[in-house]
Amino acid sequence: MKNQEFKLMIIVSAVCTAVSSAVCLFFSTTAAIICFLSGTVITAVFAVFTRQRYKKIEELNDYLSAVCSGNYELDVDDNAEGELSILKNNLYKVMILLRTASEDAKKDKIYLADSLADISHQLKTPLTSMIIMTEVLENETDSSKRADFIRIMEEQLNKMQWLITTLLKLSKLDADTADFNIKKLNCADIIEKSLKPFAIQTDIKGIEVKKDIDPFDFDGDENWSIEALENIIKNCIEHTADGGTLCITSKSNSIYNEIQISDNGCGIAPEDLPHIFERFYHGKNSSSESVGIGLALAKAVLLKENADIEVKSREGMGSTFTIRFYKFVV
Repeated sequence: MKNQEFKLMIIVSAVCTAVSSAVCLFFSTTAAIICFLSGTVITAVFAVFTRQRYKKIEELNDYLSAVCSGNYELDVDDNAEGELSILKNNLYKVMILLRTASEDAKKDKIYLADSLADISHQLKTPLTSMIIMTEVLENETDSSKRADFIRIMEEQLNKMQWLITTLLKLSKLDADTADFNIKKLNCADIIEKSLKPFAIQTDIKGIEVKKDIDPFDFDGDENWSIEALENIIKNCIEHTADGGTLCITSKSNSIYNEIQISDNGCGIAPEDLPHIFERFYHGKNSSSESVGIGLALAKAVLLKENADIEVKSREGMGSTFTIRFYKFVV
């Protein structure tokens, strides 16, 4: 037998049985036989149960070795009673936690790799464009063409700046390090401030902005709330044709406050709807300028403010984004 403690216990039990039998022999042969048989039976029973116990301990040791090597697929669930069974079940629970953590780590690793690839692609495109235009500018003598190239380069730089800034904001939200100064905000004021940066763009495209605001107050951070609405409005304007319409409404009931932002643009394909708030997702009707993180940022902000967002859309008819700020959070 491999276990030295087990061998020692068998030897000690055998010696005790022999000594007891020898002592009993001085008084009675029958007593000595009974003592010897009793000691032998007790030693044998003890040996059987102890061996089974050590066998279970060896199984647990083998299991732990397998877990340490990264194998989380073993099943040691045990419904039997006893201390070792309790230990076995607790080890099984730990294994489940480790397996879940391992799977999450793998998913995070894949997500990080995909995100880095997307970021690299988004930055590579404008960088390549600017490198080419810089080379052209060196030999370009036409002042009007030089001005056009410089304007395009400024647009590309602004796009890169927006991408990097948005990614930094998302990383802060993910790490839960974003500073949220929660206070009472007026929805009409937040909507007006969110629309302000798009005044020139809507005017150039001839987009009519309709508002039907039922003012209400909600709990949120002013800057982050404006950031969320701006990204939704930006998405609607980008996917609305010249002469289209952007509608913003708000209402309140006993359960939640609601803001709806609608457009009559190209709409979202049914297969894209479940993924519209995923980072770097590009749907069928996405514009060439779309990066795919604006709506993801908007949703991340709203979740931090105990709100949610959903979208309904029909291709060729437009989309409606509905934001709900719940009054009671359980």
